[in-house]
Amino acid sequence: MTREEAFDGLKEVIAVIRPHTDLSKVTYDSELIRDLGIDSLTMLLLALASEEKFQIRFPDGMQPRTVGEVCDAVVAAKGN
Repeated sequence: MTREEAFDGLKEVIAVIRPHTDLSKVTYDSELIRDLGIDSLTMLLLALASEEKFQIRFPDGMQPRTVGEVCDAVVAAKGN
C-alpha cells in the first residue's frame, strides 16, 4: 500500500467520524488535534475505524500528531 492510498482511505475514515470536516483542506501535515479538532475519544474512534478499514493493528501506545504520521503507520502495518 502506498502512502497516497493510505491518505485517501484515511480521509474516508475522517469523513465518517468527523462529517463536518472539509476534506479538501486535509493534508499530510494536518495536525489531528489542532487542525481537525480530534479529541481523545475521537482519536480512539479514528484508530479503531482505521484498523477495521485497512485490516491492520496499530502498535500499542502509538500517538500520532499528524495525518501523515497515521498514513505512515498504516503503510508500515500493511508491509508486515
